Amino acid sequence: MINQFKKGLRFEKFEEKQIPPFDKLFDIFKELITYTSGDFDEAFEWLKQLDKEYKLTTPEYTLDDFLEDLKNKGYIREEFDDPKDGTGNGDGKLKITSKTEQAIRQNALDQIFGKLKKSRLGNHKTKTTGQGDEHTGELRNFHFGDALDRISMTESIKNAQINNGIGNFSLTEQDLVVEETNFKAQMSTVLMIDISHSMILYGEDRITPAKKVAMALTELIKTRYPKDTIDILVFGNDAWPISVKELPYLKVGPYHTNTVAGLQLAMDILRRKRNTNKQIFMITDGKPSCLRLPDGTYYKNSNGLDKYIVEKCYKMASQARKLHIPITTFMIAQDPYLMQFIRHFTQANQGKAFYTGLKGLGEMIFEDYEQNRKKRIRGI
Repeated sequence: MINQFKKGLRFEKFEEKQIPPFDKLFDIFKELITYTSGDFDEAFEWLKQLDKEYKLTTPEYTLDDFLEDLKNKGYIREEFDDPKDGTGNGDGKLKITSKTEQAIRQNALDQIFGKLKKSRLGNHKTKTTGQGDEHTGELRNFHFGDALDRISMTESIKNAQINNGIGNFSLTEQDLVVEETNFKAQMSTVLMIDISHSMILYGEDRITPAKKVAMALTELIKTRYPKDTIDILVFGNDAWPISVKELPYLKVGPYHTNTVAGLQLAMDILRRKRNTNKQIFMITDGKPSCLRLPDGTYYKNSNGLDKYIVEKCYKMASQARKLHIPITTFMIAQDPYLMQFIRHFTQANQGKAFYTGLKGLGEMIFEDYEQNRKKRIRGI
């Protein structure tokens, strides 16, 4: 009777969880350092302004204390200019460390994809059953060639007892059953990020959300699917790969949009990957407006959709299709004529397209990444 009263719900007065002052400021600092593309001085100035307006610190824990903790915990370091090379006067400048870069990626992952636990099972589930490494719970009769470690001994012995009796126990090939398993695929992904000038035009910062998605997706793959690969490239007038370390510092340039160069580089990267499953994610907000000609000069046209440039894009989409590389386009714009271009582009590749704003971009990319990883491995 006493135990009955111990069950049920217990109501208590809400008490706000106490967050250490450093953690509270550090969460804000990680956001600011992302928006300032790794510029510590600018981020700290913003933090000062926020402190004045919202009283983030107390007399017991000031911004000076926070700065000292950042140094002691290894999140920032002081670098000195070399006056000998003529580029500096020997003054020191505070910069973030690789520890902060990793914290920023983890912060982006937590924001976009939620808190995901690290797992050693870094592969993709597929719908193909056979000699894989993930158990499905389904049983079938043993066939010559099945691996011995796939035999379900409990079910096989049970069959032997039923078929031959307990008194005269014998185990035959007809009694053996094996448990079906799923193959797990590996995925090679190239993420293309548009860094043309339009990514910061019209009063909207589009590069920071794209950058956050890249950091989060990279951290997701490194922690949850370590056997997968992800390469990141940016494209403006040209296209070039960037490392994970460079992501926090990524900025938009005074560039046009050379989508063809980005696709060429993405396919070159994927050709060298041994994984069977390959894909391209492209984040862009504008139309293709630039090509590099064989003589090294640039052909540019920002007025509408240039037929010559557009046809080159369609050709690249078809080439990717022949290489079995689907392209998923995340279009951060909803102009009717641009949507029509993306529809034709997607049709040429037999890929997918999402017309989206900045809100929910990360979740959409994550869901599509998960779905693509469930596809059947070719050649199995």
